[in-house]
Amino acid sequence: MKSWRTRIGVGLAVGAAALAVPLSATTASAAPPPGDGWVPVGAERYPSKAACEASELPTAQANGYHEVWCDDSKEIMPIFNR
Repeated sequence: MKSWRTRIGVGLAVGAAALAVPLSATTASAAPPPGDGWVPVGAERYPSKAACEASELPTAQANGYHEVWCDDSKEIMPIFNR
């Protein structure tokens, strides 16, 4: 028969693993383009990703979108809305 200390340790490990699986799965749903629901809307040169997204957000909201994502891996950043 296993001791209570062993049972509690195993129970905590199983509980932590059960919690970690759903938490790690949710990050995949927040994937950047071309993930779920993103629409390409153009491209422009900005000094930074933050500057691009801050500048483009009012236009996105005026067109019915609520998020902006700028691809800063390119000099002229492709812009996506969702």
